[in-house]
Amino acid sequence: MNLGEPQASRLSKSKGGKDHLMSDRAHPDRAHVCRWLAGVILTLLIVVLIVGTGCNHSPREEAEESPSISRPAFPKVPDGPPMFEDKTAESGVEFVYRTGEAANYFTILDSLGGGGALIDYDQDGLLDLFFPGGGDYQPGVKDYEPKNMAALLQGNEKIPSQRRSEPPRIFGYPGKLYRNRGNFRFEDVTNQVGLDKQPNFYSHGAAVADYNLDGYPDLLVTGYGRVVLWQNQPDGRGGRMFVDVTEKAGLLGRRPDQISLESNQPGEHFWSTSAAWGDLDGDGFPDLYLCQYVNWSFAKNHPPCNGYTVKVPHDVCPPKTFDSVPHALWRNRGDGSFENVTQAAGLRVQRDDKDYGKGLGVLLVDVDGDGKADIYVANDTTDNFLYLNRSKPGQMRFEDKSLAWGVARDHNGVPNGSMGVDAADFDGCGRPSIFVTNYESEYHALYKNVVINNRLSFTFSTPAAGLGVIGPNYVGFGTKFVDVDNDGWEDIIISNGHVVYYPPRENLKQRPILFLNMPASGRGALQRIFGDGTHRGGSYFQDNHRGRGLVVGDLDNDGRTDLVFVHVNEPVRILKNVAAAENGWIGIELKARDRHDTVGARLTLNVDGRDLVRFVKGGGSYLSAHDPRILFGLGQAQKIGPLTIEWPHGEPRRQVVHDLKPGQYHRIEQK
Repeated sequence: MNLGEPQASRLSKSKGGKDHLMSDRAHPDRAHVCRWLAGVILTLLIVVLIVGTGCNHSPREEAEESPSISRPAFPKVPDGPPMFEDKTAESGVEFVYRTGEAANYFTILDSLGGGGALIDYDQDGLLDLFFPGGGDYQPGVKDYEPKNMAALLQGNEKIPSQRRSEPPRIFGYPGKLYRNRGNFRFEDVTNQVGLDKQPNFYSHGAAVADYNLDGYPDLLVTGYGRVVLWQNQPDGRGGRMFVDVTEKAGLLGRRPDQISLESNQPGEHFWSTSAAWGDLDGDGFPDLYLCQYVNWSFAKNHPPCNGYTVKVPHDVCPPKTFDSVPHALWRNRGDGSFENVTQAAGLRVQRDDKDYGKGLGVLLVDVDGDGKADIYVANDTTDNFLYLNRSKPGQMRFEDKSLAWGVARDHNGVPNGSMGVDAADFDGCGRPSIFVTNYESEYHALYKNVVINNRLSFTFSTPAAGLGVIGPNYVGFGTKFVDVDNDGWEDIIISNGHVVYYPPRENLKQRPILFLNMPASGRGALQRIFGDGTHRGGSYFQDNHRGRGLVVGDLDNDGRTDLVFVHVNEPVRILKNVAAAENGWIGIELKARDRHDTVGARLTLNVDGRDLVRFVKGGGSYLSAHDPRILFGLGQAQKIGPLTIEWPHGEPRRQVVHDLKPGQYHRIEQK
């Protein structure tokens, strides 16, 4: 969420000697523009190499096959029936993620928004919906000005001493849980299951895992000042309820007013955003990676910032105005409690470098094929992280490969304002490539997973894959790879929306994007490119929204992935997938031995002689949790199977399943 260069207002002298405010955005950043243009030119020059280096060919082999390769034409998605139908009005879901922006404090806290989670909390086979509630500020405190703004008020008739000395209190709204009754009908059961008793804090995200391996998924809620771990327990009446076990689990941390902004310790819950669960050390229990953002607070760090133009006196400060807060890695001890192993595991917690990781998105996925889930983190205006998993049971250890493998920055070598993240084998090479949504004036990043001279690396492939056709004018948040039409190739969906009050192009609301995965003309069956298919998305995709979280899953168990969009101060929207019902599908639900966590597993289904590879992932998108099941789109395939499962732990690690029947979900237990 890169709001541009640091924007804290500063005093300067006019010709008459009077102090006035100047904005860092008052004039274009020519150096940045030049770097961007140079990067585009460079990318066009090397696009042949990027597209030519497929999953099954080395650069030398490709050159020998086609010594003269021209830039591929970007495909045009033909017109056709809509792929999604808006079911919100009839669903019974009436929810708005709320922020305190109406108070006009211009806080960066209000800019993040919220996400959601799919959680089959009662294990009836239908995915239920949970949404964090957001927050607001103490009403009636309209004349408060932060203390460090007083020096900038020369000439203002207000007298600083008459302003309130204490900032307004931040409070939170409870989240909502909607039980899935089937056929896109939902019932609000928040009070019934105890989630109305949420602690008072400004919440953002949600993550789901069976952390105690009792067979029922538990819920983690993130936000400003703390997290809440809700344990899913029997209610004594044959139903289920959620109990706050945060303190018992050792995850409570300290309140923001108890934490020194100058000496944040790893793991303090000062401002948690996205979280991801997954067994990282091979003991079967899901561990927790917790992103944290910046050191903003009303009392200690709320400087005034100008807008994009001199006509806008105030707006939200960019993240570069603030220092980072260390992220946290928590090892699940298996007894209901967690141990902070951030520093011992080798993660970045530099206290002498405050600009190293303003986390907004996190994904756990096995990127190097060693059977262990690795960690990728989308950071806001700082280098993104890629931690390779070198752990063993009971001991976590990670190796930072962010810069070495080319996934920390963009093609210009510049860190982006990154928010959402996902990974998939989009081009049929058998390895996960990484996709990251970024701020405006920055292209969303597709890091293609390549092997050159038997060494794994990533290549920035946004232009070559056709993803640059929408331009750099979007502020992207939630995103997921989804095989929308079940043709066997995973597409991309992006939720967009601006974060400042007065954006330069007046595009506070932005349309979502649907990219369809298509064959690149003249490049062979395994060479893929994306076409802008937003016009096929249905009515929701034709309107502009203040998008944030994107949650995906099969809500009605018909084998097609449905969508839930979460917005800022705008009702959530629930979309039913109505695309290509004639295409076949197979759904897989993995059950590891002893209910162990399955994040890091790899599934390969042979379909008409082609291997479709899917990955069990933790986290992903933005502030959200998704359907844990794996869907394979089969298109019009005639021959299906076998399915090969590579489990992340236990023996045998490799399991082959034959004779899977299409058109249904299969629960596969580890032998």
